[in-house]
Amino acid sequence: MAKKRAIFEEVDASKVQGKTPLATGSIDRHPKGARRAIRLWLMSLFALVCVMIVVGGMTRLTDSGLSITEWRPVTGAIPPMSDAMWQEEFDKYRQIDQYQLVNRGMSLQEFKVIYWWEWGHRQLGRVIGLVWAAGFLFFWLSKRIPTGWTPRLLGLGALGGVQGAIGWWMVASGLNEGMVAVASYRLATHLGLAFVILGLIAWYSFLLNRPESDLIAARRGREAKLFSMSTGLMHFAFLQILLGALVAGIDAGRGYTDWPLMNGVFVPPELLAMQPLWVNFFENPATTQFIHRMAGYLLAAFAVVVWLRGRKSSHSATRSAFNAMIVVMAAQIVLGIVTVLHAAPWQLGIAHQATAVLLWVLIIRARHLAQYPRFDNLRGQGARA
Repeated sequence: MAKKRAIFEEVDASKVQGKTPLATGSIDRHPKGARRAIRLWLMSLFALVCVMIVVGGMTRLTDSGLSITEWRPVTGAIPPMSDAMWQEEFDKYRQIDQYQLVNRGMSLQEFKVIYWWEWGHRQLGRVIGLVWAAGFLFFWLSKRIPTGWTPRLLGLGALGGVQGAIGWWMVASGLNEGMVAVASYRLATHLGLAFVILGLIAWYSFLLNRPESDLIAARRGREAKLFSMSTGLMHFAFLQILLGALVAGIDAGRGYTDWPLMNGVFVPPELLAMQPLWVNFFENPATTQFIHRMAGYLLAAFAVVVWLRGRKSSHSATRSAFNAMIVVMAAQIVLGIVTVLHAAPWQLGIAHQATAVLLWVLIIRARHLAQYPRFDNLRGQGARA
């Protein structure tokens, strides 16, 4: 006679059906790669890209970007090692218009300061490339990349290579006759791609932070409207980042230092003073700053609308993510105004750019939780994001 079993007694799966384990679903039955290790690798890349953006901002604010007049991806990693080599680099710099028109009379010691900023910026790019290559090759050769992730990780490396080429394309514009700085639209392209790469790394890291089965289950509870609105907010924020780069590229933030007016008026009369008309949107300080301000107001208003929608989410982690986003959005607006009022000193300029990075990532995180919500536990608290 069979022994009676208690209702809640655990069953040893190995003793069922000839020691064949019970099926738990194909997703959880087979390993899906080194998700945690790859995420840690991506987070190291994320940190390096953040540093790269800040150092790039300092390179621009110190007018250091044209101090190295050649693109040598390999040999350029070695800085000048002797007085003769330093003099050779300085002589090359003295041939371009930035020296002739802006920095004439600069000493060799002063040149070394701007050279090190640009060299450090390029060196960081090389380090990022090496970290990506080493990590990708290790995970690929050891067959530890989760199914479907190889194209994504390979794509990050490809974008990094394109970014390096765009960086030189940007610098080359400032070496042309009559130019004393890089073209603002090329600067915007360079910064925009950096934020794209940063955003992709953040999104991939959020995905890898959770098991695949968890993501599939969470997708069934996605908040489609909130996801759509946060996607729109992400795109709008990206546009504002590009507009900010155009302002920074021509130092437009230092020409109109009152707020909410611009030199005492709401709409500057010189808004469309340049010919042809399209030039105003890239080279006219009044136009670029005016558009950046107006876009900022619209972005803030839309962010409030999205936040109000996010507050209605039934998931506490999602609500918290949108609360964090709106707090940093408010801080960024205040910081932008203070930066203008103080004629954009480098300290405030860097803080404004760094806060843009934080805001960008928080928007992406909120968007992720709208797409893949974390269900509250029995205590009403969402799992960690």
